[in-house]
Amino acid sequence: MSYQPCPDPVPGDAAGADAIETVILPRARDLGGFEVRRALPSPKRQMVGPFIFFDQMGPAEFVLGEGIDVRPHPHINLATVTYLFDGEIMHRDSLGTEIAIRPGAMNLMTAGRGIVHSERTAPAEKARGPRLFGLQTWVALPAEREEMDPAFAHFAKDELPMLADGGASARLVMGEAWGLASPAASPMPTVYADIALEPGASIPIDAAYEERALYTVAGTIAIGGVAHGPGALLVLRPGDPITVTGSGPEPARFVLVGGATMDGPRYIWWNFVSSRKERIEQAKAEWKSGRFDTVPGDAEEFIPLPEPRR
Repeated sequence: MSYQPCPDPVPGDAAGADAIETVILPRARDLGGFEVRRALPSPKRQMVGPFIFFDQMGPAEFVLGEGIDVRPHPHINLATVTYLFDGEIMHRDSLGTEIAIRPGAMNLMTAGRGIVHSERTAPAEKARGPRLFGLQTWVALPAEREEMDPAFAHFAKDELPMLADGGASARLVMGEAWGLASPAASPMPTVYADIALEPGASIPIDAAYEERALYTVAGTIAIGGVAHGPGALLVLRPGDPITVTGSGPEPARFVLVGGATMDGPRYIWWNFVSSRKERIEQAKAEWKSGRFDTVPGDAEEFIPLPEPRR
């Protein structure tokens, strides 16, 4: 038996056992050289606010000359949010965007009625022996905005507001918190923050958003005296403010995601998300017949539509 001291709950906060509604342990998949851990969608929970897909990529270190090569593929009726802790990914899409995303920056790609993109390691980065560690999440769009025009926005590290308070720091990627507001626009209330805590440092998480979850990236955090290690999605009960404390001997890192409750369930198949089954069937047919736009500078390859399992 081991004993790990944790601070007492802060008065007014939900107790540790009451603060968490569901704990989701991600499913791990080897994608040939690096591991992806998927927390959403899960049998326990399809969405947290508008977040319907949540992948941890890596951490991985590639040999010289290798990296990731995700060929052009389509999306509809969602927005992808890509955020890195380490490494670099070259993003290209059918709007003509070509930009490298690096740690602390954020790519927000709104698929709307349809977009195609690729995610690769650039040749210069492959030559250095690249690393990769980050998160890719998908945000479902409100039903009345699902068919909006596709769009892309990049926010550099220094464009996203930072909170620094003693041993606690937070970069606000989306939404509003701690008196800060992200410049990233969202069609519905959405929050996303990258938070770091030194041992013993604390940060409050208010109940302003209807649905919230914490994903533990590194180290140990405590909520109401209950410790949680890395690699878990902690879905918080609505309406309860909490305080999160770095409780281990090493610094802790976690992300806060959530937002308003979605306006109904969503269907998800491959890279397609929609409130309508028939829209997904339409997207399947369009991709199979080559009716999506191509990616300038990366039009030679594509990922075929998956065949039904027999």
